Amino acid sequence: MKPYTRTASVVWEGSHQHGEGAITTQSAVLKKAPYVAGNHPGRGKGTNPPELIAAAHASSFSMALANELGHAGYCPEQIDTTATVTMEHVPAGWTMTGIHLDVIACVPRAAQCDFIDAAVRAKTSCSISRLLHAKVSMFAKLKRRGAAVRLPPGSRRKLSAVLPRKAISTN
Repeated sequence: MKPYTRTASVVWEGSHQHGEGAITTQSAVLKKAPYVAGNHPGRGKGTNPPELIAAAHASSFSMALANELGHAGYCPEQIDTTATVTMEHVPAGWTMTGIHLDVIACVPRAAQCDFIDAAVRAKTSCSISRLLHAKVSMFAKLKRRGAAVRLPPGSRRKLSAVLPRKAISTN
């Protein structure tokens, strides 16, 4: 696949402690969205760099988990991921020292062991995890919604006449 780039731009006005900024992304999902210094919670409305890192990590991990579950023969209905960035004041200044992922997913017919294996692979293969090289911890939970039946890779076509279309969807 060909490499691609995405951009975001920021305008910051003022000092670190008393300033504020606005973020605009290439997709325009964020357009002059306000942000403040990350180590001043409660001051002003808007996001901050640790929160944006958490959002990027949660979204990237969720997509990686959906991909890993697909490779294992499952089609997730929903993946809810919360990423929590830990900030610590170290001698060098405020530093993001770790990220914890909380994951709850509804994956019909998934076996617990297959789900956990996919979650661990996703934590390792997630592009944001690889970018950060941070300590990433995780809690993953599978919601129960039916009997555990594993679809081996490549078996979807054979089962298409037996299973409802939604059960074999790759969306």
